[in-house]
Amino acid sequence: MFVLIFALYIAKYQTGWTVPVITTAANKGVLLAIVAMAQTLPVLTAGIDLSVGMVFVLANCLASHLVVGTPAQATLGVLVVMAMGALCGLINGVIIVYGRLQPIITTIATGTVYFGLALALRPVPGGNVQEALAEALTGAQLGGVPSSLLLLALVVAVIWVPYRSSVIGRSALAIGSAEGAAYMSGVPIGRAKITAYTLSGLLAAIGGLLLTFITYSGEASVSLGGTYTLNSIAAVVIGGTSLAGGAGSAIGSIFGAFVLRTIGDLLFVFDLDPLWQPLFQGVILLFAVSLGSLQLLKLRNRLDLFK
Repeated sequence: MFVLIFALYIAKYQTGWTVPVITTAANKGVLLAIVAMAQTLPVLTAGIDLSVGMVFVLANCLASHLVVGTPAQATLGVLVVMAMGALCGLINGVIIVYGRLQPIITTIATGTVYFGLALALRPVPGGNVQEALAEALTGAQLGGVPSSLLLLALVVAVIWVPYRSSVIGRSALAIGSAEGAAYMSGVPIGRAKITAYTLSGLLAAIGGLLLTFITYSGEASVSLGGTYTLNSIAAVVIGGTSLAGGAGSAIGSIFGAFVLRTIGDLLFVFDLDPLWQPLFQGVILLFAVSLGSLQLLKLRNRLDLFK
């Protein structure tokens, strides 16, 4: 789906396949892709994280304060922002596991707190970022390869691949498939959930850092946080991850994010009213969800669903 939509976009775009066009598209797509990865991890455990957008915004605001100065100071600021994101995710996981609260309620509440912190840091938009670092991560490398795509590949290699192949990662899939059976099998349910939400917060913070590098500023925008939260869920579904948990991949969510981003670009090049964008996104989301339901038509006996 992504290849077809993106090919249509490039064919229709006036300047065609140029480095600036590809770099701009990549930067926008990678932003959502990283947040979609953050959403994927809790969803695999049959949970959901409605605070990812607010952690994303909080990281953006914090980075606009800390990722400045010399390269050493900026690097320290990046580490602090990432640690903050992991801490936010850890708080979500601890409340869900030990407080035994529903993920949707917990993350709505914590997301509100995180946005309040962002607003305290940035009552009005502003701030700055280390320019050399920003240019290195949002420009293009030799050969015209966007740096943001390399960053996304690094995040996948360092976070998703080890997590997916680890015992904790397999435990998350087991929990999403059948938590009761996983518990009876000795799966570390609490540890797996806390890890999933902690990594979710870390990934959301990485997305917020990238936003700061792109915009050179920070802004506590509730609409921005809400949009990224909802779009991350849509990207997860389009990417083939089941909202019931137990099946899916962050790689699919990445391509789901690219599909959503390219839809907006298509509307631009075809000179359509931006108000049509939610309609197109909704149609594609409905189509993606329907594909996962086609297997039901093949069942002769509905009891086969519970095998």
